[in-house]
Amino acid sequence: MKSSELLKVLEETGAILNGHFLLTSGRHSDRYIEKFRVLENPDSLDKVTQAMADEYRNSNVELVFGAAIGGILIAGGVGRHLGVKHIFSERVDGEMVLRRGFEIPEGTRLLIVEDVITTGGSVFELIKLAQKHKADIVGVVNLVERALEKIDFGVSSKALLHLPSVSWDAENCPLCKSNTPMTQRGRTGK
Repeated sequence: MKSSELLKVLEETGAILNGHFLLTSGRHSDRYIEKFRVLENPDSLDKVTQAMADEYRNSNVELVFGAAIGGILIAGGVGRHLGVKHIFSERVDGEMVLRRGFEIPEGTRLLIVEDVITTGGSVFELIKLAQKHKADIVGVVNLVERALEKIDFGVSSKALLHLPSVSWDAENCPLCKSNTPMTQRGRTGK
């Protein structure tokens, strides 16, 4: 899937929203990507996870790893397209952990998947958790990277679409200063 195709899917499904949003990172933005408009549709979910899998098809991936909640669907789709097991982490008391009997065997060639990246905070947490289990991290692949500059995760990283979006800390948010009402869509409670 080309970047232009994904952008078209995001626009057609109403996934790109404008307003005043509190992001998972705690930052504020005037643009939000509601990934579930894409993920709820079986055809678009299949297309994006196929494209994500294709980015690492020849990398001998043994396990696909994502974070609850959006990462569950993505990990499942990418894992299916690569023909490998997929698991997810969950946040417990503010920390990413493995639950439900999931394991990452030492030396496993692991691919981290993510939906939308702004600061990369969740990906860094997934990397830390995978490293704790001594996995061999093949790379990171995500749907949309909102960061103004590419984030260096210390491993191979690929995004299907780069859609740079400005975000601010609360103290410097022009939308707060103009009293624009805020929406907290998708915030994970991090």
